[in-house]
Amino acid sequence: MNALISVSDKTGIVEFARALHALGVRLLSTGGTAKLLAEHGLPVTEVAEVTQFPEMLDGRVKTLHPKVHGGLLARREVPEHMAALKAHGIDTIDLLVVNLYPFEATVAKAGCTLADAIENIDIGGPAMVRSAAKNWADVGVVTDASQYEAVIAELKAHGKLSHKLRFALSVAAFNRISQYDGAISNYLSSVSFEEEKLSESYVPELAAFPGQSNQQYVKVQDLRYGENSHQQAAWYRDLQPAAGSLATGIQLQGKELSYNNIADADAAWECVKSFEAPACVIVKHANPCGVAVGKDALESYSKAFQTDPTSAFGGIIAFNRPVDGAAAQAVSKQFVEVLMAPDFTAEALEVFKSKVNVRLMKIALPENYGAVRNALETKRVGSGLLLQTADNHELQLADLKVVTVKQPTPEELNDLLFAWKVAKYVKSNAIVFCKNGMTMGVGAGQMSRLDSARIASIKAAAANLTLQNTVVASDAFFPFRDGLDVVVDAGATCVAQPGGSMRDQEVIDAANERGVAMVFTGVRHFRH
Repeated sequence: MNALISVSDKTGIVEFARALHALGVRLLSTGGTAKLLAEHGLPVTEVAEVTQFPEMLDGRVKTLHPKVHGGLLARREVPEHMAALKAHGIDTIDLLVVNLYPFEATVAKAGCTLADAIENIDIGGPAMVRSAAKNWADVGVVTDASQYEAVIAELKAHGKLSHKLRFALSVAAFNRISQYDGAISNYLSSVSFEEEKLSESYVPELAAFPGQSNQQYVKVQDLRYGENSHQQAAWYRDLQPAAGSLATGIQLQGKELSYNNIADADAAWECVKSFEAPACVIVKHANPCGVAVGKDALESYSKAFQTDPTSAFGGIIAFNRPVDGAAAQAVSKQFVEVLMAPDFTAEALEVFKSKVNVRLMKIALPENYGAVRNALETKRVGSGLLLQTADNHELQLADLKVVTVKQPTPEELNDLLFAWKVAKYVKSNAIVFCKNGMTMGVGAGQMSRLDSARIASIKAAAANLTLQNTVVASDAFFPFRDGLDVVVDAGATCVAQPGGSMRDQEVIDAANERGVAMVFTGVRHFRH
């Protein structure tokens, strides 16, 4: 058996090559890899010796040769193929071990020059990988160090690789090539080319959105069905999921997650991550129906649940602190679909042990978890895709502009910031009443902002909550004073809205007339 090894990332390669050698595999290699193996006492034949052609053009050409690709592509069961190899003195290559030049890592570095990016576009590596992967029935192709163990285990057990493993390796290889080429296309079609600036030190400006978008995802699991039972669905994650994101979660117990579970869980998790204090978010049909902060998980949950106990039934609950026994006992009294937290104590796990259908998700949070957000958001439209930067704007106290005679109190300002964070995750049109770090009424997803305000009041009344002396966040401006009048009639004393309407002054005058404080945030949070 002949193995050709040519790797950029040399992690574990010496140990892998040593294991191959111990199994009687002849080692072929190139350049730096050959030198490394030889330094560790392994017998290795350089590819240039096989091809009788030297590496040239600073290593740009070394494996692009019939004696390499013939050895990879020849079908062993086809007599004509084997005869051609014999006629031209070509040996078969039975195992290819290649990982590619680090293009993605190179262009991710600050100040990457166009020259560096171009030099890190691998040519010979992808060509060999494609050849070996195409001929998977006869050739094993290894493109990642994580595959070394399985390859050695099969060779030790059977003296060869099974068809099943070779096919899996082939699929992984073509996936890797697709990812690699996609990254190159994304980068190059983002370059703002300026010929007059071309030099070895030229660092190009990159457009926010490439000329061609090549998005790559890995399937996590097939789902029982989609949004409705007649739809099929699957869940995919980013190639490199961010720490603290939903895709990194571990399901500790419960039924398989559904399409709607995952969508609602993401809404709850992203919302709860926006708070530094212990927080709880309850989501139903993609909207927060109860959000609160407290001294611990139990208090934050108790306050969040009070907002809308009816909607909380069958909801998705997220905590940004570990769930202890006391919080678990409280949550267990209601019907919950999914419960997420950074961790669960032994007591909490025991509480839910008998509730086998409750889905418990543990999602480890990094220290800067509030900053972990998707960079881009996508939305499918007919035969197309909408791409936008994610709405990651975080409002600061200094951003608030008081536009009324009445000034907000420090307590009201604190609640306004809380309400504004919640409004960001509520479907437009969004009206959110809050007080003392707790949502008191949420109006979501209405065609009219006026109706959202009315619904928020109705929700509060149904939960026996008073809206007297509450603050209100509106995700977009009030186009007329009527929406303001509704929230003030309900009991609000302070309102936050983006501003920017042609009738801003009319609304400000109405706020002064009603004796309430109003602040402009200067930014809106439409969420469709």
